[in-house]
Amino acid sequence: MDEDRTVAVPSPWVTPSGRDERAVARACDIGMALVVAAAAWYYSAEYDRVLGALMGLCLLARRRFPGTVLALVLALSIVQFVLHAVPDLLLASAPASYNVAVLFAMMSAVHHSRTARMPYLAGVAVLLAAAAGTVDAPALGTGPFVDLQALLTFWGLTLTVWLMAFALHTRRLYAESQAARAWHVEREQEQRIRLAAARERAEIARELHDVVAHSLAVMILQADGAESVLRKSPEMAQSALKTIAATGRDAIDDMHRVVRVLREGNPDSDLAGGGPPRRLATLDEIKVVAERARAAGLSVDVSVEVGEGRLSPAEEMTAFRIVQECLTNVLRHAGAGAGVGIRLHEEQGTLLISVVDDGAGTLSGRGVDGHSGGNGLVGMRERAELAGGSFEAGPRLGSGWHVRASIPTRTK
Repeated sequence: MDEDRTVAVPSPWVTPSGRDERAVARACDIGMALVVAAAAWYYSAEYDRVLGALMGLCLLARRRFPGTVLALVLALSIVQFVLHAVPDLLLASAPASYNVAVLFAMMSAVHHSRTARMPYLAGVAVLLAAAAGTVDAPALGTGPFVDLQALLTFWGLTLTVWLMAFALHTRRLYAESQAARAWHVEREQEQRIRLAAARERAEIARELHDVVAHSLAVMILQADGAESVLRKSPEMAQSALKTIAATGRDAIDDMHRVVRVLREGNPDSDLAGGGPPRRLATLDEIKVVAERARAAGLSVDVSVEVGEGRLSPAEEMTAFRIVQECLTNVLRHAGAGAGVGIRLHEEQGTLLISVVDDGAGTLSGRGVDGHSGGNGLVGMRERAELAGGSFEAGPRLGSGWHVRASIPTRTK
């Protein structure tokens, strides 16, 4: 019989958990074996006790190999009836009370079955084996072992035991399905927690990179400029120092917000009190960073053609961070003297962002597709894709660089 396992989660009925449960299960197995052996002890035929003892021993493995045990018990029953049919010799009694082992084995095969068809195969096998006892085979020198009334009685008993065992089998499968469901729910919950933690780490990494990279790039260029004009134009040096101070204060505020997220584990926890409100970057701040980039030596042209209230705060933050990172890259790689064109406009429910620079006349290097490059390009691509949009970046023909991103808008 097929005994392939199809149930993923072990059942306590099959493999009891705990020392007490295993002891009780083993005691039940031993009790059934003793009942069968004791029933065979009262028969005087030569092989009754041997057959009864063998059937009892088979029942000891009924939980682990239910199908095999049923097959062995049925085989021993066939041997019993064949020995009983030998003429002029009393080798075995048939039918006998120790044939209750067949019912015990069938009950175990139904209850502890690992496949969907095992319960039905077990019931049909026992019914057919009992029906074979009514067959008259003169060629073999054997006659019917049981009459029709005894057969119907045994069938009724068999069906009763089968229904009880099948009810227990159904209950076991339900318990196992609930256990498997709980196990999968727990694993899914753990996976969701891990994914949420990974997303939070990625968000914090992007925020840190945007804050630190942009602020330091502006401050370094402003400091270099202030140093070069300190003697010739104190007013320009003073303006550069003010820009450095303002940029540093904004960077500190952003750093404090990121640190609060790390400590409290909730990006919006500062909204509930206990700290300054979270600073949300808007499209208006693009002009602020553009002005700082001009003070650092860039020629920046900004065009924002987006209606007021057309973007959500998250969309405005994404657009601002992309533009900020583009200006940071121009400051780092092209330096003072580069020209930058920034354009944001809405078209058919999509915010289109275009940032193009001339690279200060320096020939462009190899391009990237937005899936490679440094942390800045990776961060911009991730921000655009998280908003459901697309991102591309690469060198222009000749000199300079272009960045294009599209973000679906949610009209308010």
